[in-house]
Order: sequence, then C-alpha cells, then structure tokens
Amino acid sequence: MSDSIDILMRFADATIGYNGSPVLEHVNLEIRRGSFIALLGPNGSGKSTVMKTLVGILPVLKGHMEYPSSNHTPRFGYVPQRDSLDPLYPLTGLEVVLMGTYGRLGPLSRVRHAMRAGAMQALAAVRGEGLARRLFAELSGGERQRVLIARALAADPECLVLDEPVAGVDQPTTEVIMDLAGTLHRQGMTILLVSHHLLPLRGRVETVIWIAGRHLITGSAEVMLSKEKIEEMLIWEGI
Repeated sequence: MSDSIDILMRFADATIGYNGSPVLEHVNLEIRRGSFIALLGPNGSGKSTVMKTLVGILPVLKGHMEYPSSNHTPRFGYVPQRDSLDPLYPLTGLEVVLMGTYGRLGPLSRVRHAMRAGAMQALAAVRGEGLARRLFAELSGGERQRVLIARALAADPECLVLDEPVAGVDQPTTEVIMDLAGTLHRQGMTILLVSHHLLPLRGRVETVIWIAGRHLITGSAEVMLSKEKIEEMLIWEGI
C-alpha cells in the first residue's frame, strides 16, 4: 500500500454504477498526487462512470471512496466528454471560464475582480488569452476545449479530470491539447484522463488503467501502451 500522504483518493472494494445498477465491482484504485493517469477501455466499459464517481457526480454504490491524505474531498476540475452549454447563449470565453469560480461565491455575491483575474490566468495557462472576448459558440472544437480546461483550472483544482478531451478534434489540435496536459502535469497538477486515442498518450502519461470486462488492469504507460500489450487487451475484449 502506498504512503497515505501521497494518495489523493482511493477506491476501496468499491462498486460503482448508475441508479443502483453496478457497472464495475470490487474496484481498488489509488490516485497519487502529481500523477498523470490515462483510463482506457471500449465504449460502455465504465470509464465515464469511474470519472463521475470520482468527482462526486455519482455515489459509490458499495465499498468506499477514501481521501487518505486529507479530511476533505479534494477539489476536482472536471472537463466532461460533452459539455451542455447552449451554443445559442451569447457567452464569451471569459464568461465560460468564470463559471469555474462560482463555487467560491457566497449567497447574493458578485464576481470579484480577483476572480476575473484568476479566470484570465487560467486562460493564459492554456494559451487562450485571445479567446476571452470571443463568443464560445463561434470557437473551433480545439478552442472550446482550451476554454473548458481553463474553466476547470479556474476552480483551483487538486486534480484535473479530462473525459475524452481530444474527441472530435483534428490531429494538430490533439497534439496541442495533449501537450497542454503534459505541461500542467510537469507544473505539479494531478491529471486523470479518459481517451480512445492511444498514440498521443505515449511519452506523456505515467500510468495506464485499462478496463477489460469488469477488471481494472494497471501498469506503467511504457508497458501498457506497447504494441504487444495493446494487442493483448484488444483480444481480451474480443475486439
């Protein structure tokens, strides 16, 4: 067992799922501070369920989710697979990023100057300062992803959770977003990422968790993203 001071969170013999129906059972998983983890698996395997349980959107059905290094739930910056922002609503990039600061607002409070400054810092972190005044609905897919990652960073998270951050974007934009994730990790951010794209993970992530059936198989990225291991995992799934 890892030193508890380094563990951000832990699933301990946990059952996770939707509406009381299990998707994965007997999940034992640790997220270490400062790690960069990729969660892989086919559609419907439970990747997004793991993510949503991790950030508190879904409850653990059985077992435990523990925070060994603190007495509070960590702050998560969550970038969902598909954002529900109505493109017809005239929000600018900065206004979308400011949403990440709303958790710090009290009743009847207004957005303070410091919060706006923090939102601009988050945009700067994703190299998106030029997106602040542009309408979110008019941004490209890659630009929207930068804004949504900035929104997550504006919440001052301890862990950044990215659910399919490069889905639907072209290869150059994929590289930009993955390079951004790598930079944030080198700056000390804990990152948990779901992806169907394997090649961009090489040389960036440290650990890979592969959902195969109802099993979670964990290993170093070097091993888990090798040609031999990928073929083994696809055979396991019968793909």
